[in-house]
Amino acid sequence: MFFFLSKTAAYLLLPSNLFITLGLAGFALRFTRWRRAGARIALGSIFILLAFAFLPIGSVLMNELEQRFPAWDATRGAPDGIIILGGSIDPSLSLDRGSPAVVTAAGRIIAMAKLARQFPSARIIYSGGNGSLIPGKPAEADFIYPLLDAFGVPRVRVLLETRSRNTEENAVFAKAIANPKPGEHWLLVTSAWHMPRAVGCFRRIGFPVEAYPTDWQTRRDVRLVPSLEPAKNLVSTDNAVHEWLGLLAYRLSGRTSELLPGP
Repeated sequence: MFFFLSKTAAYLLLPSNLFITLGLAGFALRFTRWRRAGARIALGSIFILLAFAFLPIGSVLMNELEQRFPAWDATRGAPDGIIILGGSIDPSLSLDRGSPAVVTAAGRIIAMAKLARQFPSARIIYSGGNGSLIPGKPAEADFIYPLLDAFGVPRVRVLLETRSRNTEENAVFAKAIANPKPGEHWLLVTSAWHMPRAVGCFRRIGFPVEAYPTDWQTRRDVRLVPSLEPAKNLVSTDNAVHEWLGLLAYRLSGRTSELLPGP
């Protein structure tokens, strides 16, 4: 049930979807006896969408997440293992095109290649199934090996976890493969904005990891000043709200031990 709701309710609650829906509902109410309320709802939705479009609200919300964990400090020493979370490859598009389609969060893939070369003795796990509501689709991890070949990284270096559908399952299934020993140091590679929720999931199941954030989307000095990039601002707001909703849902359902995990 949690997985289904995370793919449906969360999508409907994204600001762009929510306020467009409310605006249409308000417009429809104008043809009923609640026309005044409908007009207010429609106008309110338009004003809120304009605010999201011309103010970098999403960047401010995203920046708060990205600032939680600093870049990994290599002076800590070589890790015993490295876990890369999926979210970069579109399995359906990859299958259709016959080639790995890296559509987002490419920094995770780049970090995998870099760390594999930098730490030749470290164990590496790529955790990525398929988050689609439709079962039976290919896993994201199924398309990793051609990328490893292109990077010159031997396939035997990377173990694949193909069952996970969300961040909680990333943690559970990756731990089962890693079977970490006391005192081992494991890196967790994922996007900086996703790191708090990911670390929270690993901590809850007793798997301590060191954050290796990638894919920053905001500068350190984000300011809430008007911006003439409405499409970018709306996408950023949707992404940031989605992640904050994920943090809240994971905390309320006991999938993380705290609302906003930090170092």
